Amino acid sequence: MEREINILAISGSLRKQSTNTMLMKAMMGLAPTTLKFQVYDQLNDLPHFNPDLDVDDGPLPVQYFRSQLKQADGVLICTPEYGNGIPGVLKNALDWIVSSGEWVNKPTVVIAASPSPLGGNQAHTSILLTLNMINALVLNDASHTIPHITMKINKQGTIIDPDTKEALQDSLLRLTEAVPTE
Repeated sequence: MEREINILAISGSLRKQSTNTMLMKAMMGLAPTTLKFQVYDQLNDLPHFNPDLDVDDGPLPVQYFRSQLKQADGVLICTPEYGNGIPGVLKNALDWIVSSGEWVNKPTVVIAASPSPLGGNQAHTSILLTLNMINALVLNDASHTIPHITMKINKQGTIIDPDTKEALQDSLLRLTEAVPTE
């Protein structure tokens, strides 16, 4: 029997009808059965990063986020682009991890999707800077920007573009392969 691989899934959007949250959930449905997902949906609960608060174990919401990361074998992030960068709540979450190390060498797939023709490329570049700084193991060949996302996923959250679906299935396979066997 194959070992279960625990993946922490994070959407960078707080919006209820976010296409990135729908995309994340659609990817979870495409995943090999060995991948088990825990959705971290508490970005809004994290306090603004303040080094003065990052003492001992930090605030309770930060402790919870860090424990979720620690338990995960890998991470999947789906994020929109806001103002040519990643949403502030997602950047804030990453800032809480800079000094604690839960993300070090953790296989990570980043998907930036946008209705624009550029596909969230600035958000993708921006998040990679921070993830590389905290030594996440970003799987560049499995990470993508997806332009015109609203033409590739329907309002029910189903990926309707075959090429996008295939690329995302490949991303999940690469994430599975990147997790070390024990």
